[in-house]
Amino acid sequence: MKRNPDSKFIKLRCAKCKNEQIIFGKSSSSVECLVCGKILAEPSGGKTLVKTRILEVLE
Repeated sequence: MKRNPDSKFIKLRCAKCKNEQIIFGKSSSSVECLVCGKILAEPSGGKTLVKTRILEVLE
C-alpha cells in the first residue's frame, strides 16, 4: 500500500515586497520573508498559520 504524506509545500507572496517564497506546510518555527524580513507564517502546533497570500500548494 502506497501512503501519501499529509504535509505539503506552500508557495507564498509577501504582502510588503511581493517576493515569492516556498515554505513547508508544517513548519516548527516562524518563517520570515528573505527580502524584507516580514513574518509570513508562524507555527501553530500542527499546520502552519499563514499570514499572507497563498499562491499555490505544491504536491
